[in-house]
Amino acid sequence: MTTAEGWTAAVRARLAPGRLLPLGTVTDGAWITERAVREVLGRAAAAVPGVVPGELRIGPVEAEPEAEPEAEPGQGREAGVRVSASFAVTAGRPLPELGEELRTALLTAAEDGIGLVVAGVDLKVTDLLDQAPPEEGPPAPPPGRTSPATDDPLALAALGVAGVAGVTDALGPPVRRRPDEVRVEVAVTAGARPLDVARAVRTAVTAAAPEGAAVTVVVSEFR
Repeated sequence: MTTAEGWTAAVRARLAPGRLLPLGTVTDGAWITERAVREVLGRAAAAVPGVVPGELRIGPVEAEPEAEPEAEPGQGREAGVRVSASFAVTAGRPLPELGEELRTALLTAAEDGIGLVVAGVDLKVTDLLDQAPPEEGPPAPPPGRTSPATDDPLALAALGVAGVAGVTDALGPPVRRRPDEVRVEVAVTAGARPLDVARAVRTAVTAAAPEGAAVTVVVSEFR
């Protein structure tokens, strides 16, 4: 692979929404992209002294294959995710202590900060370092997506909810209708708890949707 190909692959990986992960429980009707979750958990891992984060993956408990961007959430859902994180450690702190602190940081960010139901956290130490690598600063955020223009009444209902930064189209149209089903895709304001926002969006959209329509909310990113 050439350098240019490597950069292209890295950019695509950062922009791709990844798998859809269940927010809360089945009754919440809410999902979030793996990319959005990874951003939050990556920051939590990097904040643990002595830890140099490596690969981070979050997947459904049922370990289904990765969803295509256009895939619909819903069928066969089982609430709960598993977090897998590899990391290097620097000298000076006992490894069990570091591992426990990292596990707690990831759990807190996932459950309290996002609203995920975490079935387990798997940690893997990849290296022991004499000293921490030079500070590189936080990575530049991927190019921001502009919210698609819409006058759809269901999208407008979602936009009126506190904590919604915009409707998005990472997985398809911001509002997707099917017989007796509606899916709304939104971006959440940075700092807001996605599960709480998604619940409020679902309530607002359900009130504006045709009677009896099942409403699903997908959180695709933070802004």
